[in-house]
Amino acid sequence: MRTAALFSLILAATPVTALAAPPPVVVELFTAQGCASCVEANAYVKSLADRPGVLALTYAVDYWDYLGWADTFAKPEFAERQKAYVAHFSLREPYTPQVVVGGRAQAAGQQTEKVDKLVDEASRAPAPAPQVAFIGKTRVDVGSGRAPRAGAEVWMVRYDPREQDVTVKKGDNRGQTLVHRNVVRELKRLGAWRGKPTAYRLPAPGEEGLVTVLLVQADHGGRILAAAQKP
Repeated sequence: MRTAALFSLILAATPVTALAAPPPVVVELFTAQGCASCVEANAYVKSLADRPGVLALTYAVDYWDYLGWADTFAKPEFAERQKAYVAHFSLREPYTPQVVVGGRAQAAGQQTEKVDKLVDEASRAPAPAPQVAFIGKTRVDVGSGRAPRAGAEVWMVRYDPREQDVTVKKGDNRGQTLVHRNVVRELKRLGAWRGKPTAYRLPAPGEEGLVTVLLVQADHGGRILAAAQKP
């Protein structure tokens, strides 16, 4: 109880300018190096990564590996995250390239004009977000706020901010070079958030040079309520 009260006081003492800063629009690309349609989408998300007010994240999925090329960045947990969106948006099955904007809307990655519109709409419709504070290297605090009726989850995402080019040697994209930006390397659920100030433990990074992001998101692939990047 004392911890929650102290955390609330800390947030109250935070400068107004910091509290007024809106969270970035989170744009998540689900892609695969073996997907012939993903070349254009990867390049588009690379450009989004440089747009102010946008946090672009690239998740590589592994379900196209059977076509002859094993994606060099794919992990099963990324495909599991996409499956949650498939259920949330009542889609028949996962596909690539898929772009999800703020957990509130989705579109095919080739539909760049539609994605641009979704990003613009999300940036113009900010909602009250719980404050996020990184404490040292091993802790992050999420403040109070209105939680969804079904609850929310706190996710840690770590991505590599460097541009990375991969030349595919087999499969549908044989001989092509795919550009990657903000490739997600680690994804971990830290716990539930029910609207009250809560502290979470951050695991040590598995590799150097990664950027840590915290997402507060409605359960089961719902709307992203808050997004913050570790300084």
